[in-house]
Amino acid sequence: MSSSRSNPTPDPQRRAFWLRTLHQWHWISSALCLIGLLLFAITGVTLNHASQIPASPATTTIETELPDALRDTLQAMADDIDDRAPLPLPLRDFIADAFDLRVGAREAEWSADEIYLSLPRPGGDGWLSIDLGSGRVEHESTDRGWVSYFNDLHKGRNTGPAWRWFIDVFALACLVFSITGLVLLQLHARQRGLTWPMVGLGALVPLLIALLLIH
Repeated sequence: MSSSRSNPTPDPQRRAFWLRTLHQWHWISSALCLIGLLLFAITGVTLNHASQIPASPATTTIETELPDALRDTLQAMADDIDDRAPLPLPLRDFIADAFDLRVGAREAEWSADEIYLSLPRPGGDGWLSIDLGSGRVEHESTDRGWVSYFNDLHKGRNTGPAWRWFIDVFALACLVFSITGLVLLQLHARQRGLTWPMVGLGALVPLLIALLLIH
């Protein structure tokens, strides 16, 4: 006497539920990722060809002088500060009025005769120097253009905490998009014979390039 075990029949309602759920997560994550993916894809190309893209940095230097009262206050503060500290609020207000520049709570380098503040930013650079003896304030700003700006956004270079949080959330949305896409591929693979060969090719090509052509 022989017995046979039949394969369980998939529950159509259960399958339909998971298809709807996965499609919902997939399109929501794709909508959240769309602009970010375009940005990172385009800047991936510009970064890969950075040496071939012409750039003409523009540097601007502006000088002014501190009011005597503010200079005296800073000289007194410099005697009590060992190395690094944020600029005091009156000095931040003066810089905002003189240079239209918001420096926030960045730490500056303090010494007995000078305060130096580095001001790097995406797509450019800058610095501020205050001579405590003469009261001379000098601000230099360098702009490397929009391509450099978006390249620095791609790398998260000098972008601050808000952009770093955005990159983390964007990466999480990309993971949801990719994982739900993979599960959807698995659910539709029976009707699409090239599904797994194409997935395997997508994994094999970068692996072979990394192993054989990168030295």
